[in-house]
Amino acid sequence: MTVTGSARAPGAWAANEAAVQYLRSADPVLGKLIDAVGPCDLELRVAPDTFAALARSVVYQQLSGKAAAAIFARLCALGSFQDATGAECPTPEVVLASPAGALRAVGMSGAKERSLRDMAERSVNGTLPAMAEFAAMDDEAVIAQLGQVRGVGRWTAEMFLIFSLGRPDVLSGGDQGLRRGFQLAFGLAELPAPEEMLEHGKLWAPYRSVASWYLWRSAERKK
Repeated sequence: MTVTGSARAPGAWAANEAAVQYLRSADPVLGKLIDAVGPCDLELRVAPDTFAALARSVVYQQLSGKAAAAIFARLCALGSFQDATGAECPTPEVVLASPAGALRAVGMSGAKERSLRDMAERSVNGTLPAMAEFAAMDDEAVIAQLGQVRGVGRWTAEMFLIFSLGRPDVLSGGDQGLRRGFQLAFGLAELPAPEEMLEHGKLWAPYRSVASWYLWRSAERKK
């Protein structure tokens, strides 16, 4: 499936060979990283609704994948349903009905609990757009809309664009892992400023999400 266009309906997608070849030719240094890492298997995180997708993103903010996965599983255990893939997903109704301290007990910070309750309320009262509505918006419109939700900043919105909407051309200047991956891939002595990475990343358009995947792998390979 070719990853083109800025507004995509949700659906499984991965970078095809044409996208990878484009990046390799556009940036020889990134091309060396691509050769070292191998094929890109960037995948969409299928979620049944906007709340489930955002809840996962909020839980994962500033945490390692392992720690966040454990907290998200405990959140789902409060009351959830299985989506079409069999994955457990939290529901806004359960979040709103949970007593004070229940979300903290599963490992969420106070700030994340307040964020989750706000998006749950918006989901129930209909002010949080459905996935299909977000799919019809361009990237900046999605970011602006999500910015109205408590605790959802640009980074969370950009992760939503990549992993929930499958947008192919997103590069997050606020992602520490991407900056670290860029530093390692390009042999920099210091972590690059977000502006430096974003400026260089213009070379990778319209496949900056794919380039991001490789930068994340760059950081992981060093670990």
